[in-house]
Amino acid sequence: MAALRKWLLAGLLVIVPVAITIWVLQWIIGTLDQTLLILPAQWQPDRLLGVHIPGFGVLLTLGILLVVGAVASNFAGKRLVALGDAIVHRIPVVRSIYSSVKQVSDTLFSESGNAFRVAVLVQWPRPDVWTIGFVTGVPGGDVINHLQGDYVSVYVPTTPNPTGGYFVMLRRADCIELKMSVDDALKYVVSMGVVSPGGIKS
Repeated sequence: MAALRKWLLAGLLVIVPVAITIWVLQWIIGTLDQTLLILPAQWQPDRLLGVHIPGFGVLLTLGILLVVGAVASNFAGKRLVALGDAIVHRIPVVRSIYSSVKQVSDTLFSESGNAFRVAVLVQWPRPDVWTIGFVTGVPGGDVINHLQGDYVSVYVPTTPNPTGGYFVMLRRADCIELKMSVDDALKYVVSMGVVSPGGIKS
């Protein structure tokens, strides 16, 4: 029985990661394939080839992103984006949603931004209990008028789902910067400490 249990666990350790990876990839590809619906019916690959081949939506999405990025990077494109922003900001309700999403995306994807560039060790939710957090910036607005000292904004993720978590403002001196990459820190959080960080950030 001990041998059977050992083999069963070994099989699970091999099969589960592979199965979940395949399922996630299928979901991503299936979702992106929906972008093919924006093409005219006569241009859709299924009709042209007579057979459905998964993945064309991924290529179309990448192509759209590259084209939009190239256009938005030149002078005329920047003017068009600014004009579009100005129009959206005149629409009630929509402007508040768009502004919030744009601020978050600009912070996360900007090359000059510091969001999620640094993993830190913090005491949370009480002293002498430690967890990993990610520096997302510094407090702003009226908040800085009520904080005495040097503070940083930190996102403390939950496990095993790091998309949920807590936003806290902590003294910089109370945050220990970790010599590990953000990817390694996320793996450590998602695995609930089972997968130890492998690489040390130089």
